[in-house]
Amino acid sequence: MRQYLLILITFTVLISSCNYKNFDENSDKYAGASYEIPIAERSSVPNPPPIPPPTLGESKHTAIKKIIKDGNMSIEVTDLQNSKKRVDSLVKLYNGYYAKESLNNYRRTISYNLKIRVPNNNFEKLVADVEKGKGKINSKEIDARDVTDEFIDVETRLNNKRSYLKRYNELLNKAKTIKDIVQIEDKISEIEEEIESSVARLKYLNDQVDYSTLTLNISSEVDEKDSNKDGFLSELIDSLEKGWTGFVLFLIILVRLWPMFLIAMAVIYIVRRARRKRREKQKRQ
Repeated sequence: MRQYLLILITFTVLISSCNYKNFDENSDKYAGASYEIPIAERSSVPNPPPIPPPTLGESKHTAIKKIIKDGNMSIEVTDLQNSKKRVDSLVKLYNGYYAKESLNNYRRTISYNLKIRVPNNNFEKLVADVEKGKGKINSKEIDARDVTDEFIDVETRLNNKRSYLKRYNELLNKAKTIKDIVQIEDKISEIEEEIESSVARLKYLNDQVDYSTLTLNISSEVDEKDSNKDGFLSELIDSLEKGWTGFVLFLIILVRLWPMFLIAMAVIYIVRRARRKRREKQKRQ
């Protein structure tokens, strides 16, 4: 009987130790594991991450050359009015216009300063026809600038900024905190200003490319006889104007110095009164 009882106790102890060992192994296994929060339980409003700019791509205008053409010419003619009428007809013929027109009438020369804008494809024709006119060409300078790279760069940056703006607007629709909304709106405002600047630059480049500019000076010398006839009269008028200007300037100076006159008059009055008292005192003695 004692033997059966000893065997039963030993068997019970063995089973208990095995269960305890398995429990320790499972405890160690769960103790070393990490618990991750499901994505659905995380905050749905993260701070807006910085968005990298889109990759620069090739512009659709890469194959089109953008050339700005400018020219300066100075021509001396004998008949200024007829030469001006001829230039007017050429500008009209080549669908151009005057961006600026001024007349300078000096004593020895009369000249027109003209800034002509003409379509790019008519620029060379206009210059050639102006050269064919009567007169002496004193100076001529033609300049052609290739702005294709600048045009592509500005256009590509503009497309990137628009894509950038679109992605920030998407973030703005998802934002739920005041801080996130304010930050995104500030960034959107900054990008919109950059877009406006790029659009204005592209517009300017397109205008300069589509219309070339010719700055033309047409001058004519005045006949010496006519100049001598009006010489005395013009000098007389100039002298009168200068004299009147000097007189007005003198009056202005007098007006500005009126405090000094008052002080001088006060000093003279005090000195004379002192002398008078001194003389009366001497007479009494």
